[in-house]
Amino acid sequence: MVFKVVTRNVDRDFDRWIDALDFAKSLMPDCKWFQDVRIFEKGNLVWVYSRSHKFPQFVGAGVYDRLAKRFLIETLESENALEAAEDEDAST
Repeated sequence: MVFKVVTRNVDRDFDRWIDALDFAKSLMPDCKWFQDVRIFEKGNLVWVYSRSHKFPQFVGAGVYDRLAKRFLIETLESENALEAAEDEDAST
């Protein structure tokens, strides 16, 4: 597993950035004061949300750009897989 989402009482691993980010965002409404939601990539903190900031924060130089590119790649891969499945269904 590449990504780990961690908050109080939650510790979950993901292979894809999209999945980790979606899960972390789903935890944001339940986040209380002095609690945060964090995403680690291979053990390094890359994203954090807490009530003390209006928006989630990307941690580290170049992290936002790298993860944005990964988001695009994973999205394209998902769309290509969906199209391939639809083409296979249409041919059967």
